[in-house]
Amino acid sequence: MDGRVKTLHPKVHGALLGRPDLPADAAAIAEHGIIPFQFVICNLYPFEETVAKPNVTVEQAIENIDIGGPSMIRSASKNHKYVGVITDPDQYDTVLTALQEGSYDETFRRNLALAAFTKTAKYDAAISEYFNKIKTENESGGEASSTAGNDWPESLTLSFQKQATLRYGENPHQKAAFYVEDNAAPATVARAKQLNGKELSYNNLLDLDAAFNLVSEFDAPAVSINKHNNPCGCAIHENLATAFVNAYAGDPVSAFGSIIGVNRVVDAETAEKMCEPGRFIEAVIAPGFDDDAFKIFTTVPKWKKNVRLMQCAIPSGADRMGLDYRKVSGGLLVQDCDSLADPEEDWKVVTDRQPSEQEMIDLRFAWLVCKHVKSNAIIFAKEGMITGVGAGQMSRLDSAEIAAKKSGDRCQAGVVASDAFFPFRDGIDQAAAAGILAAIQPGGSRKDDEVIQAANEHGMTMIFTGRRHFRH
Repeated sequence: MDGRVKTLHPKVHGALLGRPDLPADAAAIAEHGIIPFQFVICNLYPFEETVAKPNVTVEQAIENIDIGGPSMIRSASKNHKYVGVITDPDQYDTVLTALQEGSYDETFRRNLALAAFTKTAKYDAAISEYFNKIKTENESGGEASSTAGNDWPESLTLSFQKQATLRYGENPHQKAAFYVEDNAAPATVARAKQLNGKELSYNNLLDLDAAFNLVSEFDAPAVSINKHNNPCGCAIHENLATAFVNAYAGDPVSAFGSIIGVNRVVDAETAEKMCEPGRFIEAVIAPGFDDDAFKIFTTVPKWKKNVRLMQCAIPSGADRMGLDYRKVSGGLLVQDCDSLADPEEDWKVVTDRQPSEQEMIDLRFAWLVCKHVKSNAIIFAKEGMITGVGAGQMSRLDSAEIAAKKSGDRCQAGVVASDAFFPFRDGIDQAAAAGILAAIQPGGSRKDDEVIQAANEHGMTMIFTGRRHFRH
């Protein structure tokens, strides 16, 4: 049958499942001339690699579903008391050493069986995921969007591999580990390469992800200064060193012990600014570090052993797509990533005054930053840099007051961005009192008319985007 049936044979599986020290099994082995196997060394048809290719047909996918391989692996794993099973070339040296040192015992073989069962479980999960995808595409008429009511699979199987055991979790009394999603894209924190510094912590990884996701939004050179999953500073500038200086100036007090995200290769000028006396940075993530910058980081005494330098590719638009998972007690919430660019043609100027060219530049900048700040999010910005951030407050007015306090006088003639609508005019009044002259928000409040009136009274210009960016 064109090679479909070759290992599903009694002499193969009898050799895998036979227990020579049991009389009945020994008699069957002798009667049928079965030669018991000591090892199964087996690869599987490349199903995951096949379905990852563009334009693969269902028929091509089906032909790459291995039947005999998983059957032999599972048979050997079940009978690991007698048979060793090897499913990864990385295991060769370990097995050879165990054979040479006399430690190739049942416990050792049980660990091989565990790895084998994990591999076949992952393989089956990939097949299940593929057919779920085909099913949902058929039911939704081939629509690519995952917001239709019927295109979520009935079951969800996820597969992750442990990359590291962490020193602890969010707090020292919590144990933690870092798992990487199967087939994670190169442009992700999971695939970032650590070039220098101490072991990464649980909180480091969260902040690295947040910082890099933010700077990846920008085409211009950008730097983000992150603390506790929020940017306390962010700036864009044609000169990367200037972008860092402006970002750090957003909130230099909060920037102590921060994580830095950069969307360009870090050069010597920028590295020197980062390493100035009085600054303490936990980690820097960037597409790379030139030789001079790397030397600066790794020779300055207080930096060389500690600062974590992470190299990560900039994600493309396709890399930003995917699903976002959040655990709740006893369940999992799944949604599309909030990664689509807002269609600017849907934006509406709702005030009497139109924004100036510079105000539009700053409004676009603040709006991109805003979607990466915990709700209720208020961003004050001016000339391509954050001047103040109000994040995670239960009241939008409180967030506006915090952003104004952080900004001081620097936000005069600046802009404000709000991740959701202003429910009352008080947030606009607060922004105006701080010197803000332009605002961007989704709109959609029952009191929009009052908010617009307040903006007009203050001589402000305001844009409604029509799209909210909560980040709970």
